[in-house]
Amino acid sequence: MRLTQDLELFPELSVTQLLFRDVENCAELRKMAVEGQIPGALINPSMVLDPFQTLTAANKAVHLQKIGKMKTRSLYSEIIFNLSPTNNISEAFKRFGISDGDNAVLIVLVHNREDVLDKDDIVSKVNGQQIPADQMSTLCDIAKIKKLYKVTPQEEKCGSVLDAVVCRMAAKDVV
Repeated sequence: MRLTQDLELFPELSVTQLLFRDVENCAELRKMAVEGQIPGALINPSMVLDPFQTLTAANKAVHLQKIGKMKTRSLYSEIIFNLSPTNNISEAFKRFGISDGDNAVLIVLVHNREDVLDKDDIVSKVNGQQIPADQMSTLCDIAKIKKLYKVTPQEEKCGSVLDAVVCRMAAKDVV
């Protein structure tokens, strides 16, 4: 149900992704996250193609935290910001964060690899059905994603949409 991966550049850390659908309490979850009761990034899965996309955002956020160059106030807000192809923080939260009316949520946690993750505490706060994180593509809106990241038909001929998305996420600080 959960997907946990180690960060190659930071071997002491792992990223765990928990995916839920038919969620009835997104407004409550968002409030808990703002208050720090949920130690994770709450992401709208309709804007995420694949777990690799969030893993890339988490890796970049950890890197920026380690070098003291984060653009947002917390690691988890930095993950949401890093999913965006633009440098507008409020737009990133509108597009990638959860809204009160959403019915699905992806929770991304960054934790020490050796620590015991209390995922049951987080799962108990979500009124919805947990599904395997690798089924993320069943909840995504591919048309919205292509439009937001400006993926052209030519790009799709030589690579995947995921390749184009991750490329834009990685290069937004450079371009």
